Amino acid sequence: MQRFGSPAIFNTDYGAQFTSDAFTCVVKKHGVAISMEGKGRFLGNIFFERLWRSVKYEEVFVHAYDNSKEASSNIGRYLYFYNDDRTHQALGCMTSKAFYEHDVAKQATKRAA
Repeated sequence: MQRFGSPAIFNTDYGAQFTSDAFTCVVKKHGVAISMEGKGRFLGNIFFERLWRSVKYEEVFVHAYDNSKEASSNIGRYLYFYNDDRTHQALGCMTSKAFYEHDVAKQATKRAA
């Protein structure tokens, strides 16, 4: 929040780190609303959980970075690959970028009709 400012809403799950008084007091002190997925709603963040699992097991855990700059650069490169080049079975073997662009075009067509 010091670097980028306070968001209007902080969305998270019910993890202990996000429900602790130490965390919620700081967030509320900055006037940020807290939105939490309902308990047991594991599907709410399943796509992010899958992404971070891929990042950890396919990039982070297989490289020994010398410093945070190298880690940031390599993880950024991996995220570009993950979104722009890697096909995903759950997306009909499309890349995330292609799927998003297809979905945006489909939504625009619906609005125009």
